[in-house]
Amino acid sequence: MRISTLDPISLEDVTDTDTAPFIVEGEGDSALKIYFCSEENKREYLDMEVHGSNNSEALKKIFDEAGTSPITGTIN
Repeated sequence: MRISTLDPISLEDVTDTDTAPFIVEGEGDSALKIYFCSEENKREYLDMEVHGSNNSEALKKIFDEAGTSPITGTIN
């Protein structure tokens, strides 16, 4: 298991890992244990929308917005 003591919300290093909230993403040797400075940061992280697959609504929205952006041009 890999361990990250960098809170992904506050970007602060968590020094008291004995009492800090954490989650484990994944399983086995490739699992990642992520520590947070607070329960609030942990909740915010868990509430973030992620792009789970090519068919996710969030990812579709990003592609749609990029396709209509004047700086991205067109793909033909």
